[in-house]
Amino acid sequence: MDLSHRYRRLRSTAAIRGLVRQTVLSPSDLIQPIFVQEGVGATVAIESLPGIYRYSLDELMIYLNDVVDAGILGVAIFPVIPEALKTSDCEAALDPDGLVCRTIKSIKDHFPDLFLISDVALDPYNSDGHDGLVKDGVILNDESVELLAKMAVVHAAAGVDCVAPSDMMDGRVSSIRLLLDESGFSAVSILAYSAKYASSLYGPFRDALDSEPKSGTKDTYQMDPANSLEALKEVDQDILEGADMVMVKPALHYLDVVQAVKQHVTIPVAAYHVSGEYAMVHAAAEKGWLDAESSLIEALTAIKRAGADFILSYAALDVAKTLQ
Repeated sequence: MDLSHRYRRLRSTAAIRGLVRQTVLSPSDLIQPIFVQEGVGATVAIESLPGIYRYSLDELMIYLNDVVDAGILGVAIFPVIPEALKTSDCEAALDPDGLVCRTIKSIKDHFPDLFLISDVALDPYNSDGHDGLVKDGVILNDESVELLAKMAVVHAAAGVDCVAPSDMMDGRVSSIRLLLDESGFSAVSILAYSAKYASSLYGPFRDALDSEPKSGTKDTYQMDPANSLEALKEVDQDILEGADMVMVKPALHYLDVVQAVKQHVTIPVAAYHVSGEYAMVHAAAEKGWLDAESSLIEALTAIKRAGADFILSYAALDVAKTLQ
């Protein structure tokens, strides 16, 4: 055959494939979400998230040794709040001695260089299970935003590096930025869940936190999965209000949105490889239908290829170990 180009020449060995690889996934691209709970000596498996656990603080410190050794630079904290502390006014969200604040302080004591992200949303504390305050079945926007800003300051006072409002209330980034600055925490960054969709893929996460809404859905504040241009509006608004980084969630089902956002902005873009996306791979692997390790590396590589600067994923630690 008389061919001017034979593309297989650049695929013929592992060495040449590595030299010409256009997207390189590394442990430093990954953030490990962690679930923390009250107690001592507790490591509780999450059935719908194989390989993921709820940790008491003492057990979490042991686990984080592996996270740091694998080259992961940051973690995102999600608390399992006892039912007795969940109320309609989400009072526990502002407790400076609460689970999240104690977790932040403990991690900073043991791992001062680890980048800490705290979730700013009310669903773990809300007896209604929603990300905002509820009155007569309606999710209250402005009242929720006021509480979220106070919550961000409480986390900042505990020593968190970055607050991540995941609630999708209008105006929350500007309120958080203003109150952080007024309270002397101008160095604390904001990672805004700017394009967070009302996805069917959050089920295992809600299992992990016992935070399923008691009634209704989150469709009135999270985005319609059919919309993409709306994501750019949300991103623009959050940047205007002071977001340092923006996020698309979920990731794999919304790679077009990740790419569009990356091409649209000049600040870092995160993507959240969510619980359902992780769980589906493990469910198929348990059936013997695919290999979990290679499938997860492929998935996270695709997210980075689409434009994500960093990725939150439950597979972060396992993938980082493999990449090492």
